[in-house]
Amino acid sequence: MSFLFINQLATTSLSTADIPLWLVAPFALLLLLIAVFPLTPAGGKAWWEHHYHWVSLGLAALVAAYYFAVIPHGGLLVAHTAREYFSFIALIGSLFVVAGGIHINIKGSATPLENVVLLLVGAVLANFVGTTGASMVLIRPFIRMNKARIRPYHIVFFIFIVSNVGGSLTPIGDPPLFLGYLRGVPFFWLVERCIQHWLVAVGALLAAFAVFDHLAFKKIPRALQTKAEQQDIWQFQGPINVVFLAVIIGAVFLPDRWFLREIVMLSAAFASYRLTPAQVHTLNHFSFGPIKEVAFLFVGIFLTMMPALGYLETHGREFGLSKPAHYYFAAGSLSAVLDNAPTYVNFLKLAEVSTKAANPGAFAATDGSDAASVGVLLIHQPLLVIAVSLGAVFFGAMTYIGNGPNFMVKSIAESAGVKVPSFFGYIFKYSLPILLPILALIGLFLL
Repeated sequence: MSFLFINQLATTSLSTADIPLWLVAPFALLLLLIAVFPLTPAGGKAWWEHHYHWVSLGLAALVAAYYFAVIPHGGLLVAHTAREYFSFIALIGSLFVVAGGIHINIKGSATPLENVVLLLVGAVLANFVGTTGASMVLIRPFIRMNKARIRPYHIVFFIFIVSNVGGSLTPIGDPPLFLGYLRGVPFFWLVERCIQHWLVAVGALLAAFAVFDHLAFKKIPRALQTKAEQQDIWQFQGPINVVFLAVIIGAVFLPDRWFLREIVMLSAAFASYRLTPAQVHTLNHFSFGPIKEVAFLFVGIFLTMMPALGYLETHGREFGLSKPAHYYFAAGSLSAVLDNAPTYVNFLKLAEVSTKAANPGAFAATDGSDAASVGVLLIHQPLLVIAVSLGAVFFGAMTYIGNGPNFMVKSIAESAGVKVPSFFGYIFKYSLPILLPILALIGLFLL
């Protein structure tokens, strides 16, 4: 869900052994409120819309206060998490603003084939500009293409394919993979070994979407079908923002000192907002509402999930993981509701510990650094690295909060007047019956 531009908790000497399991309750409560309140009658929904930021901040403050008062080095742990959150919101917010200055005008309606092509392009693009970048650039054109017949499944499959599964081949694609790159996984290592997993996952999801979209397309009036089958006209406005988009993506690889990365990202966003013609923002119905909602909810998620991640770090070895599929499903299950970047780091560390216990001699000649340990892991247990990588990325699509772009896409769609599934509707109508079987088949037969 976020780029972690700091040393991960899994590699620090800070103790998490004293964190009680009951401290996970604020995190569970926040997730429950996010899921339930939008489903309540008008009064409850209105109350949530007016007070969700105070609820999120209050639960975050409760956990932070406990860390400061009780947990050894707890203040430093909170500072680490605050740093992670700032990096996350700088990236998400900058891409949101810059993408809001790009208007792709499509005169015409989309056929199922055109929708499939756009989603495939988005899946490929995600590996070059990240799942967040691809989502922010393409979600508005995707909605406009289908404005005459937009349905909830359009948004769900966009999240599945563009916001998550598509970006599983390069370190730029998704934050966990970038962390693996920083720890010694070669840039093209996953491309060479996971292309078949990517093709199966993306291909299966596109096939499922094509079935949904074809059946829905046949139900619309013939006049709309004919209009959609006519040649479309594409117009592109805001080309300067392509430069700003490149600047933001390039900033990811800047040295991690003095908030340099975040300053560059936010500067690009500020310049984009000032230089983009007002007409483009008007055409995109641009507002800061979606990013405001994400910013407030995720500050609560980041801070309240600290105990859950700490418990995983302390007790992860007790899970009895031994096979690649175990790592794939375990990392994936937690990545669906936790930040998939630290989850990836913790399970990668567990893989190293397991491999070292089985083959201590392989690590004897290393200097103990992350790069050296990962290098040994890539040689002796490459499937474990693949399993953790794909589990962390793929399963981020299981819930709205599994990956940062998910909630952003949901908010943008709602701002555009599109009906989207509820928190539970997303899970029970789409991710469990459609996404999970596809991911399970990959885990059982390709790992």
